[in-house]
Amino acid sequence: QVHLVESGGDLVQPGGSLTLSCVASGFAFSREVMYWHRQAPGKGREMVAAIFGTGENQIYPSADQARFTISRDNDKNTTALRMESLRPEDTAVYYCNTWVDGKNYWGQGTQVTVSS
Repeated sequence: QVHLVESGGDLVQPGGSLTLSCVASGFAFSREVMYWHRQAPGKGREMVAAIFGTGENQIYPSADQARFTISRDNDKNTTALRMESLRPEDTAVYYCNTWVDGKNYWGQGTQVTVSS
């Protein structure tokens, strides 16, 4: 059974940094693309970053997300999202997700709040 568990969300001041983690189980982790999405209050989910199986290639849909860095550790079945220079508009629930055998799996999310 695919299982994704995020952690690391917190209240942080504008300009601060935070690293989110996602522990995966129940599938061949190193074979799958891992994604981070976020959902701000009153808005839809948007993709923040993606990383391919080997970790060599990443996707960041928005130039604004140059402040973010996605990584993965295939030995530990984890993916991380490092976020720098955080802004109030980065406030959201952050989710990791993946596709396995045509099905989309999501974690429960972790709350990031950027506020002074």
